[in-house]
Amino acid sequence: MPQPIRVGLIGAGYIASWHGDALKATEGAQVTAVCDLSEPAAEGLAMAYGAVPFTSVEALITSGACDAVHILTPPQLHAGLAQQCLSAGLHVLVEKPVAVSLAETRAIAETAEAAGKRFHPGHNFLGLPSYVRMKEALQAGTYGRVSQAEITWALPLAPLRSGPFSLWLLRAPKNLLLELGPHPFAFAVDLFGPLDILHAEATKPIGLPGEDLRPQGFRILARAGGVEITFQLSMVETVDDRSVTLRGSSGRARLDYAADTLVVDRENASDLIVNPLRRQLDQSWQHLREGLRNAAIQTVSLNQKGPYAQSFRGMMAAIYGPLAAGQPQDKRFSAQSAVAVMEALEAAIAKLPPETLDVKAPAVQTRKPRPTAMVIGGTGFIGRALTRRLVAEGQDVRVLSRGRHGPFPDLPDQVETVGVSLHDLDALTQAMQGIDTVYNLARSLETTWAGALVNDVGVSTRIAMASEAAGVKRLVYTGTIASYDMSDPHVQITEETRFPDDMTGRNLYARSKAECERQLKKLHAERGLPVTIARPGIVVGHGGPLQHWGIGRWHGAGAVRVWGPGQNILPFVLIDDVADGLLRMGADPAAIGQSFNLVGEPMLTARGYFDAIEETLGARIRVSSGNLSVFYAADAVKYGLKKYALRKKGLVRPSLADWQSRAHFSPFVNDKPKAVLGWQPEADRGRFIERAITEANLFGF
Repeated sequence: MPQPIRVGLIGAGYIASWHGDALKATEGAQVTAVCDLSEPAAEGLAMAYGAVPFTSVEALITSGACDAVHILTPPQLHAGLAQQCLSAGLHVLVEKPVAVSLAETRAIAETAEAAGKRFHPGHNFLGLPSYVRMKEALQAGTYGRVSQAEITWALPLAPLRSGPFSLWLLRAPKNLLLELGPHPFAFAVDLFGPLDILHAEATKPIGLPGEDLRPQGFRILARAGGVEITFQLSMVETVDDRSVTLRGSSGRARLDYAADTLVVDRENASDLIVNPLRRQLDQSWQHLREGLRNAAIQTVSLNQKGPYAQSFRGMMAAIYGPLAAGQPQDKRFSAQSAVAVMEALEAAIAKLPPETLDVKAPAVQTRKPRPTAMVIGGTGFIGRALTRRLVAEGQDVRVLSRGRHGPFPDLPDQVETVGVSLHDLDALTQAMQGIDTVYNLARSLETTWAGALVNDVGVSTRIAMASEAAGVKRLVYTGTIASYDMSDPHVQITEETRFPDDMTGRNLYARSKAECERQLKKLHAERGLPVTIARPGIVVGHGGPLQHWGIGRWHGAGAVRVWGPGQNILPFVLIDDVADGLLRMGADPAAIGQSFNLVGEPMLTARGYFDAIEETLGARIRVSSGNLSVFYAADAVKYGLKKYALRKKGLVRPSLADWQSRAHFSPFVNDKPKAVLGWQPEADRGRFIERAITEANLFGF
């Protein structure tokens, strides 16, 4: 039996686990290495697949641990890494977009040819079973002669409205098309061949910080042979519609590639009375068939073969099957396909009006910032508002970020963004030199308690140690009200309310934040750490998301199941009021050693919030009550399946009280921050709704 092809993953971010899981299920392939600049990230992902971690591509190549690599880094790094690995004798798969230009894509293809190795574009949706059926039917003439195609990608892109704004795809308008266009364009190229781009326009512009405009949609017209193709890309808050529709002389086929379903609308030879009935019954049967098929696949696989996972499995089988057997490449995932898709993308960009491609230059710096405040997590929702509030109060700010691209291009004289690892004590200490107040808004969303101890509790403690070493006068830490037991409507919560003694039955976020607080309070008691703790409520306002998971479980932009019945008052608070509270905590000597719940005045229930959205914005969101006992029971079943059937480790099962706490049944009393800090959250209901909803641009348009 031949040895499996050994695959290394370069980049350990979100998409890497999709590649790793698909490779794990692919015959003839095996993940043997993971490479990432972050050692904890590389080690964590490598452990999941029994692979060897690396922190440099050079070390991975030298080790001889791989026959092929998947390049899963930010797009601007793709071309260089792909050529480096191809030249070293490795096959490569490159996530979309495979490069940031046609020239780079061709350079990768030429390097692959010269090295005698394979270059595969990561257009995973071409591996979806329903797409394969559509293509086979098209080639068999089932749809007749196809004259038109509509390919749609309509999926909200929240970072456009709520950040993080440092992402590569937001750095230039064309990056959005390069990021979202490969999947729709790959469908068209694979079905009809090279594209002739006739027209392109950008729609629904939105201003990023500094009023740098980005489009939230694209409309592109193209032709391939005798087929007219319309591409619609939408990123505002809309119903998910990712589809391919083919109109032919014998039928209209609609592929929902987000759901892996294919339905065909055909004419029939019945008389005029029976014809429409047969037509609708035929479509109803197809919808039922597709739904039952997917439900069966999901059930049998224990939710391991959802549509997205299926697309990756199909891609891996199409790539590694021929590679292992020494057969030619599947044309869907060939260098020629990658070049054709990038040719079309670059042609579409060239057709866009020049003004839509402009990137507003940052304001000219006239002096170097002299920061006395540091915001860790300053690129997030609360961090951005706090940073701007500090500047408005006359302070210069140093923002710690993973990179040097921050959301403050209009404040070069007051804000400097520096990239420092939160795991590097010496670098943190150095970055805090000259800083009076440190605001730690960092958070880490982990899936295991061990990960939370390292990346959340360990990080918050390290920041505290660096603050001590640098002589910082005040450390303001943001915890969360989620750490409280909020399951009893008869218990009022104040700052004197204790967290549960046993937090093992709480969700990881609540438990981890509570442990961070415990460690910081211990340092205050034993060593005099000048710490103040803030616990914001459900934060709303401009820059915040529509789909706020503190309110309920969202099912796209149009439907939400609220936690509980939705009739109790929720602890909403405006983002500007949170920034004001944090500012006061950093300045008031009476706040040292204290904690404050930043919760606004009692205003709205969950249902009242959505009623206000409908009344002010004219958008009716379908709201359902969520039975918390049912949530808990369903979660228990999932926990059992993951632990005993899938053998996953480090799982956490929240208690019933934890689920009930998500409904925020217990009311809050916000007297302490008002009395000690002079904090005055918005008290007028009409003005609160205006700021939380009307001015918040929740839908993006």
